Amino acid sequence: MSEATDRPAFWRSVPEEDWTDWTWQLKNRITTLGEIRRFINLTDQEIAGIRLRNRFPFALTPYFSTLVDPEDPKCPIRRQAVPTILESRQLRYEMVDPLGEEKSSPLPFLVHRYPDRVLLLVTEQCAMYCRYCTRRRIVGGSDRTISEAKMKDVVRYLRRHRKVRDVLISGGDPLIFSDSKLQMVLEHLRSVPSIELIRIGTRVPVTLPQRITPALVEMLRSYHPLWLSIHFSHPAEITAHVEEACNRLADAGIPLGSQTVLLAGINNDTLIMRSLMQKLLTMRVRPYYLYQCDMAAGTEHFRTPVDDGLKMIASLRGHTSGYAVPTYVIDGPGGGGKIPLSPATVLARKNGKLTLRNYKGDICHYYEPGAEAPMEAEEETSEDWADLQSQEVLSRH
Repeated sequence: MSEATDRPAFWRSVPEEDWTDWTWQLKNRITTLGEIRRFINLTDQEIAGIRLRNRFPFALTPYFSTLVDPEDPKCPIRRQAVPTILESRQLRYEMVDPLGEEKSSPLPFLVHRYPDRVLLLVTEQCAMYCRYCTRRRIVGGSDRTISEAKMKDVVRYLRRHRKVRDVLISGGDPLIFSDSKLQMVLEHLRSVPSIELIRIGTRVPVTLPQRITPALVEMLRSYHPLWLSIHFSHPAEITAHVEEACNRLADAGIPLGSQTVLLAGINNDTLIMRSLMQKLLTMRVRPYYLYQCDMAAGTEHFRTPVDDGLKMIASLRGHTSGYAVPTYVIDGPGGGGKIPLSPATVLARKNGKLTLRNYKGDICHYYEPGAEAPMEAEEETSEDWADLQSQEVLSRH
C-alpha cells in the first residue's frame, strides 16, 4: 500500500496503519454534505442532489475519494459516487424493481429465476453506492443482513430444489461482511450436495481494496470452486491497490470475471472501454458482461443508446484479444433474464450457405453440412453485399 505522502492533502494525517485497515475505511466513509464539501468543490446540481429528500444514500470510502477529481464534475469516478439533482427525475417507463426480483423471491434474501441457479442477497450495504444502482430500492436503506437462521431456511429450500447447482452471493456487497460472517454463509451453502459452484458479486476490490486481506483470501480458497465477479467501470479505478487485491485473489486460484455497466459520459468511449478491458486482463480478470444500464428509477442520465453498446463490441472484436471482449447484454426488464446483443454478423442464410461479415466489414461465406459449395472459392467485399441487398429488394417487388 502507498505511503501517506501519496494521498491528497486532506488524508495525509491519517496513520498508515489506519489507512490500510479496511474496517477504518468503512467506519470513516463520507456520507454527508458537510464531509464531502471539505475535499470536493461541489456544483449546484451535486449540492441539490445530496440534499434531496428520500434520495438513494451516498457513501464513499476515504480510499475511493482519493480517485475523485475535486474540481471536475465530469470526472468518471465522481459521477459514479456523488449524487446530482438528475436522480430526482423518474420517467414513466423506469422501474423501482427493474429486474423483477421481488416476484421471483420464494423467501427472504433469495431470488430464484433460472432453473439451475439462484441469487442470494445477503446484505443491503455497500462500501460505496453507485449512483446507477439497479437495486436502489433496497441497497443502503438499512443494515439488514442475512442471519444464520435465515441461512438455514435457504439451505432447506436448496435441498428441496436439487436442480440448483450455482449460487450467486450478492447484495449490497458480501465482502463488507467480517470473515466469520461470510464463512458462515459459505459453509451453509457447501453443506448442500447439489451446489457445485459458488460465485460472489462484488465491487469491494475496486472501492475498498484493503478488504482483500491474506486472511480473507485464505478463507475463500477453502470453498472452491468459488468465483468472483468484480464490477469495474473505468480504467482510472485500476490502481496499484486494486492490482494487489486482484493478484492476491488470482494467486489463490480464485477465477475472476468483470462486469461493467455501459454509462453515458463515463465509459461509452471506445478507447476508454478498450483500455479498461485490456488492463483487466493484465490482472487476470476476464471481461464477462457489458451491461446496458437498467431502467432503475432516476438513472436516465446514465443510460446510452443500445447502438453505443453495439459499436463498442464492434470496436473490440478483432481489434484486441478475444478474451478482452465481454458479452453485451440487456437484463430483460421485469425479470426477462440476460439477453445477449451483438453487431450483425450473419447477413444471409440460404440453402446451407451463410453470408458473414467480419470485424473489418469484409464478406465471407460458410457452408453448413450438406450444402452444395461452388466449384471455386468465393470472394466478396462490402460493396458486393450492398449489390446483393439491392437485388433482394428488387426480387421482392
